[in-house]
Amino acid sequence: MSESRFRHIVRIAGVDVSGDLLIPYGLAKIKGIGYHTGLAIARIVGLDPQSRIGYLSDADVRRIEDVINNPLKYGIPAWYLNRRKDYTSGEDRHLISADLIFEARSDIEREIKTRNWRGIRHQLGLKVRGQRTHTTGRIGPVVGVTKGKAAQQQKKE
Repeated sequence: MSESRFRHIVRIAGVDVSGDLLIPYGLAKIKGIGYHTGLAIARIVGLDPQSRIGYLSDADVRRIEDVINNPLKYGIPAWYLNRRKDYTSGEDRHLISADLIFEARSDIEREIKTRNWRGIRHQLGLKVRGQRTHTTGRIGPVVGVTKGKAAQQQKKE
């Protein structure tokens, strides 16, 4: 880590990250990586989690990207990954950015296509995870309530 040169924007894994942020918070700006995953990555690479992203050298950024792309190789446990037992390959993977969005969307499309319960709920735009729907999650225009003189006038008509 070179303390001499500060960069205000650092590109990590295809995402522009503000150099003012601490390493775990900066890595959390990448979709698919949270604070704790960023903390684990910083510790594996051997960086101080309290240092700023802007002071990272290009070599540090490359090492961070390598850990993000191959977390199992660096000893991150499988239960820490965000895509366990992938539907097509059966592997444990950690997806970020557009790959994560694409896989989530394809999972939903597959469920809709197979017409399972979750797919039908997605297709109908209803809640999927067992939440109550009697009073919450309503969509459409609001039906107003008329009170007082306006209600009496409508009764007379």
